[in-house]
Amino acid sequence: MSGGSDDLFDFIAAALANFVASEGEDYHLSEGMQRQLGFTFSFPVKQTSIASGTLIKWTKGFAIDEMVGMDVVEELNKAIRRQGLDMKVTALVNDTVGTLAAAKYVDNDAIAAVILGTGTNAAYIDHAHKIPKWHGPLPKSGEMVINMEWGNFRSSHLPLTEFDQALDVESLNPGEQIYEKLISGMYMGEIVRRVLLKMAQEAYLFADNVPPKLETPDILSTLHMLMMHQDTTPDLKTVGIKLKEILGIESTCYKTRKAVVDVCEVVARRGARLAAAGIYGILKKLGRDTVCPEQRTVIAVDGGVYKYYKFFAQCMESTLSDLLGEEVASFVVIKQANDGSGIGAALLAASYCQCLG
Repeated sequence: MSGGSDDLFDFIAAALANFVASEGEDYHLSEGMQRQLGFTFSFPVKQTSIASGTLIKWTKGFAIDEMVGMDVVEELNKAIRRQGLDMKVTALVNDTVGTLAAAKYVDNDAIAAVILGTGTNAAYIDHAHKIPKWHGPLPKSGEMVINMEWGNFRSSHLPLTEFDQALDVESLNPGEQIYEKLISGMYMGEIVRRVLLKMAQEAYLFADNVPPKLETPDILSTLHMLMMHQDTTPDLKTVGIKLKEILGIESTCYKTRKAVVDVCEVVARRGARLAAAGIYGILKKLGRDTVCPEQRTVIAVDGGVYKYYKFFAQCMESTLSDLLGEEVASFVVIKQANDGSGIGAALLAASYCQCLG
């Protein structure tokens, strides 16, 4: 996804204008009061204040090079003014931080949030004195929210295959976001496509022909993968329909359909287990990987992959339970957060405005 910065922020501002226009007559701001906006921005930024931050880099397939190093809040505020709206951004919030704020608002035991959607990230709460990079005054609470940007984690221990390596090389950001490319919705369907292509070329998965559409990058989304994987019909009819609709394969036998489902399961299982390992790492860092009576631990999770891909969610949770052990796992709760990032951004913006008086 590429274009200009004005295109992106004008689109957001236009959506805000439509929202304001749709408000009923019963909604009125107090005289002289400006609308305050929480801005969820799900990309790495160097945040210099609660309402300013410069873009470090794009992820999830976005590529607007001119924006790198620019203040994303300033750009959105400019677009808002171009729409003639009396509104400004009061809080810039990463999606994981917003999700954590929303979770903490309703459950004080929430200590971390994870996004598993188009991309992936995590945030957690830790003691401020444990942060070597922090050089400012310590917050009154003594605690700080850590935005991990864990999608960019890479290690020689990650189970990269030839398919992952090829996907990375051909991506918009080679060598970056390696962990994200293994577990997120942006990439899992593409990994399945690459595996199926090799099976078609070398193992004649679709008889003697390699379907031309199967050679098209990104033609198979994670949503398609999910629908085929979760096919419960006795003859895997949905798999056959999707292969025809997406790849133009007119007919397939049960054995072929089952092989496709098996590939989807391998990719989903690997992603889910790696996501669980990431969550376990957070709990270990916070000392929540051991039994501590009366200490409940809540992890808020948001994102389409977790919400809609039931196999992925169940596999992730069971893997985390295995890593923690039955006794510790009984004190750890995974909570689904619906639009946690948006609600959290609104809460933080409202809280900041209230603090200002």
